[in-house]
Amino acid sequence: MTTRFVDRAVIHLTAGSGGNGCASVHREKFKPLGGPDGGNGGTGGDVLLVVDPGVHTLLDFHFRPHARAGNGKQGQGSHRNGAAGETLELRVPEGTVVLTEDGEVLADLVGAGTTFVAAKGGRGGLGNAALASRARKAPGFALLGEDGESRDLVLELRSMADVGLLGFPSAGKSSLISVLSAAKPKIADYPFTTLVPNLGVVTAGDTVFTMADVPGLIPGASGGKGLGLDFLRHVERCAVFVHVIDCATYEAGRDPVSDIDALEDELARYTPALGDSLADRPRLVVLNKVDVPDAAELAEFVRPDLEERGLRVFEVSTVSRQGLRELSFALGEIVERTRAERPPAEPTKVVLAPQAVDDSGFTVEADPAEPGGFIVRGPRPERWIKQTNFANDEAVGYLGDRLNRLGVEEELARMGAEPGCPVTIGGYTFEWEPSTPSVATQLAGRGTDPRLERSDRVSAADRKQARRARRVAGDEDGVPDELDDLDRDAGDDE
Repeated sequence: MTTRFVDRAVIHLTAGSGGNGCASVHREKFKPLGGPDGGNGGTGGDVLLVVDPGVHTLLDFHFRPHARAGNGKQGQGSHRNGAAGETLELRVPEGTVVLTEDGEVLADLVGAGTTFVAAKGGRGGLGNAALASRARKAPGFALLGEDGESRDLVLELRSMADVGLLGFPSAGKSSLISVLSAAKPKIADYPFTTLVPNLGVVTAGDTVFTMADVPGLIPGASGGKGLGLDFLRHVERCAVFVHVIDCATYEAGRDPVSDIDALEDELARYTPALGDSLADRPRLVVLNKVDVPDAAELAEFVRPDLEERGLRVFEVSTVSRQGLRELSFALGEIVERTRAERPPAEPTKVVLAPQAVDDSGFTVEADPAEPGGFIVRGPRPERWIKQTNFANDEAVGYLGDRLNRLGVEEELARMGAEPGCPVTIGGYTFEWEPSTPSVATQLAGRGTDPRLERSDRVSAADRKQARRARRVAGDEDGVPDELDDLDRDAGDDE
């Protein structure tokens, strides 16, 4: 049973969401004012792509394109933080290129263990213990966890080979790689026998290199005709190109020179996704099937013309093994020279890009769909909106304070925003009520918690008034009933 080869897959990834923070107050006997003790929510799990040398195809993603990481757990009281979500690692073969749906290259995964964060997990929300400050000693709210990142990515496998065999269908590429290496590709007498790349390891003296036999090339392959793109994708990494020419073909209009011109034209038209040019790669020409008398005669006839172009020409036969040893050593020499000229690989550097001094982190622009409205864009305001529980007045007030400190209200006033105009942040639309001192008077009751406003305790001022009323009356029976009741309650409290 053979394993199906898949070299392109579209995957749908969802990272884990962060857990919500906890709003809790410490309760313990003889400690009536224990303070806030709500823990933070756990961070959502990431989705990682990891290079595994034991994986050679993208077949798993073809049948299971959806993947989701674990969510973070909610925080709890007694300062207990929620557990982080489980990270999901997806194993991919070496040479996998990660692209967006628009074709933008995000990562080129080369080297065992190379890791790429394909989807970032959401942050966990802060509990009220972390939100406590000098001005807000006992917050009655907590922040919500952020949603995990969702992305649709394209995975394309580009073979990791030193030598790429180029040629028309049935030129003998599969036969050539089968005699030079231990690879056993499918060989038949009809076109497009090779539908997937075949890799073989070739030993030439002390040099060991890999050779790729890829689907056959026809005119128009650079535009997607036939299996052209499947072919060209796998030669981007090759250091040497070998033009395999069928000298025994009986097709009309075919000859070795025109075949090479057609192959070179398709290589020139193709734009590699990895950015390197294919024009500077070394070329060799293999005139194949010279065991056939007519083919040997044709090879001898065209060889001078090809050598005049600066191409090294080898006449080979996969049946009689003629010329194979010379070809393998010539390829090994070019591969060794290319490896020596290639700069040594450097570890990936972490680049820290500090925020510009004049970068406020957000922008304010007029809303085209709402006359007189504005849209606030920026990672921080949009993230704060997602973290806010709008059912809690104190949480809404905290959001307003954060936006105020960031300078959103000042920018809205500078843009000409009027009180009551619609302002959209992160998909939520509000009626703007200015609160900064430079814009308007501070709103009364902003960011308050109704639970803190409700109190059954008698204040010191009420108790003082009750005592004064008793002294003036001189007689307890002369005190009005409402003051007498008030004083009795005050005595109970004392």
